[in-house]
Amino acid sequence: MSQAREHGSEHWPRTFRNRGVGSGAAARKRAAHLAFGTPVLPLLIVGAIVLIDLAGGAGMIWLPLLAAGPALAATTSRPLGVLCVGFLAATLSALLGSRDGVPGDELIAVLSALAAVTGASALASALRWRRERVLAAVRSVAEAAQHALLAPIPSNVGPFQVAVRYSAAAAEARIGGDLYALVPTPYGVRMIIGDVRGKGLPAVGTAALVLGVFREAAYDEPDLLTVVARIERSLARNLGYDDFVTAVVAGYPEPDRLEVVNCGHAPPLHVSSSGSVVSVDPVNPAPPLGLRALTGETPSLQVLPLADGDQLLLYTDGVTEARDHGREFYALAEGLARHVSDEPASTLAALDAELQAHVGGRLHDDAALLLLRKPDPAESGSAIAAGGSVTVPSPPRPPAAGVGCGRAAE
Repeated sequence: MSQAREHGSEHWPRTFRNRGVGSGAAARKRAAHLAFGTPVLPLLIVGAIVLIDLAGGAGMIWLPLLAAGPALAATTSRPLGVLCVGFLAATLSALLGSRDGVPGDELIAVLSALAAVTGASALASALRWRRERVLAAVRSVAEAAQHALLAPIPSNVGPFQVAVRYSAAAAEARIGGDLYALVPTPYGVRMIIGDVRGKGLPAVGTAALVLGVFREAAYDEPDLLTVVARIERSLARNLGYDDFVTAVVAGYPEPDRLEVVNCGHAPPLHVSSSGSVVSVDPVNPAPPLGLRALTGETPSLQVLPLADGDQLLLYTDGVTEARDHGREFYALAEGLARHVSDEPASTLAALDAELQAHVGGRLHDDAALLLLRKPDPAESGSAIAAGGSVTVPSPPRPPAAGVGCGRAAE
């Protein structure tokens, strides 16, 4: 019954919008699109030249400047708009030339120049419009690829409140080499954040490989170090000798126990319920994923307490290496201490705004922020009493015989 009622409530407003409100919105959209495509500035320039000519009566001196109208229209309008501006400029030029007594051969030269400029501007507008359509198609594909690669994370996963912010350095592509994932498993919530060496499509392919192996291994393997080992083996088979991925893999297998494996990545930041920020530096630093064969070192498991009200921020070096015009790095720990709140989404929104202001609005490297907070049980109880959402718990954990959380990965 509830499903049928929800379906009906979704269907009725949609039909109503199509019959009434939707038609008005579509009309407003068409009007806005028409206004956006209208060459307002070129028309103003043509009008200004005409007024100057009428006021000064200079004739031939001002008529050639009418070519600025179609030339400027090529940067803002479609080919039809350019042709309209050119036709208007030519018509006004002929009228003004006849009014001011411009010789016929000179007027023909002016009109020929206007026709040539209009034709070239229309061609330039057509090419620009075609490139814009190709770029729009590429952006839509990139957005679809990013949606498939970096699946949206809900605001509540297991016992945690979660928020994510991601900015690609290649803003036109809207996708980069940073990666993150947070999944509930039979062994608790597990997460990863990483940074692939390099940028572009090769980095995206490596990020997809890492995330695919992580999502499968995180659900299959009871030991977090074994999850890391499976990612390492997969990268060893598929990466070049100079390619690697820095990453932090973490898990929450039982209440108040957080496991962290740091593979050459920036250390997470732990925020206590009192608001103090502490960097979780690795006790035994390990090489990035993909370089274990060169160093022979294996990662180790670090266990941290995570009490009610505590938060953990995972991030990539695109955040901490962001510089302002004075070449000063962004102080993430201080910024987190300033903006920390009980809402992870609000905290990351404030951090992202401060980061963008620090760099002047353009990052030079991919940047990802993943913040999770373990709410106090009293908060959960008040939210339920107020009609808030209830988080579905993780699947029950099967018997994990022989799990050694303190050993190194094979």
